[in-house]
Amino acid sequence: MPDNVLPDVDLILLPRTTDLGGGFQVRRALPSAQRRMVGPFVFFDEMGPTLFGPGRGVDVRPHPHIGLATVTYLFGGELMHRDSLRNVQPIRPGEVTWMTAGRGIVHSERTPAQLRAAESRLFGIQVWVALPKQHEETEPSFTHVDAPALPSLEAEGARLRVIVGALQGARSPVPTYSEMFYVEAVLDPGARIVLPAEHVERAAYVVEGPVAVGNGAPPCEARRLLVFKPGADIVLTAQASPARLMLFGGEPMDGPRHLWWNFVSSSRDRIEQAKADWQAGRFAPVPDETEFIPLPDTPERATK
Repeated sequence: MPDNVLPDVDLILLPRTTDLGGGFQVRRALPSAQRRMVGPFVFFDEMGPTLFGPGRGVDVRPHPHIGLATVTYLFGGELMHRDSLRNVQPIRPGEVTWMTAGRGIVHSERTPAQLRAAESRLFGIQVWVALPKQHEETEPSFTHVDAPALPSLEAEGARLRVIVGALQGARSPVPTYSEMFYVEAVLDPGARIVLPAEHVERAAYVVEGPVAVGNGAPPCEARRLLVFKPGADIVLTAQASPARLMLFGGEPMDGPRHLWWNFVSSSRDRIEQAKADWQAGRFAPVPDETEFIPLPDTPERATK
C-alpha cells in the first residue's frame, strides 16, 4: 500500500508463519528485516487460533532466556507456566504474565493435563520486551496479574485494557523497567479510538479486522502490523465487523539489541556466553521437568 494512502503509517508488516513443532504455528511480526523493534518490543508472536484434538496440546519444553521480559496474554485457551524459580502458574484469557529473564531464567509452557482429555484451543499473543542496559543482568523474577486488576477504558463502542505500562492516564500494575504501553483494544463495528502521540514509537497489530487508519483510507486487513510515524494522534476505526487490535510502543531503546534464538542482549559476547552456558547445563533447571530444548544450530526457531 503506498505511503501517501496512509500518511501516518511508516510501515505495514506481514507476519511470517513459524512452526514450533507438533503443528503449533505462530505468526511472527517482530523482528523483521524491515523493522527490528518498536520501543522496547523486540519480538511479537500471534499464537493460533489453534484447535487441538484430544490428547494433544502445546508442549514447549524448558528453554532459557536472558536480557528480556516475556509477556503472555491469551484470548482463548490456557497455558501452564513453569520456571526455574519454582513458579507454577496457569495462564487464562485476560490475565497477563510478565517474566523477567535478566541474567537468566528457564521456563516451559504446556497445555494443562486436564484440558487434553477433549478438544482444546489456544489463541493469544506473546511479546518480548528488551531490558535497558542497566537492567539486562538483573535477578530473574515472575509477575502474574489477574484480569480484574488490569485497568480498562471504555467509550462509544471501544474497550481498552492496559496490559503493561500506561496509556491515557491508566497504568497497569505490572512492574516494568522502562516507559511503554501494551494495550488490547476491542472495537464494535464503526467504533473508533485515538492513539495519542505521547510515545515516540507506536504500532498496532490487527488481530481481527479490518481497521481503517485516518479518514478515507482503505482499511487494513487482519494480521497486519502497522508501525506509525511519530508526532501525530492516530485514529483507528473498525469497519462493518468487530475489530481487535494490540497497541504497543514506548521510547526508543538505549541502543540496538542482538537477538539469537531466545537470547536478547546489547552485547554479542553476552549471547555467546549464554549459548555456552545452556550447552554446558549451567542454567538452573525447571523443577519436575526432565525434558529440555537443545541449543539449535541456527537461531530461526525461537521458542516461546
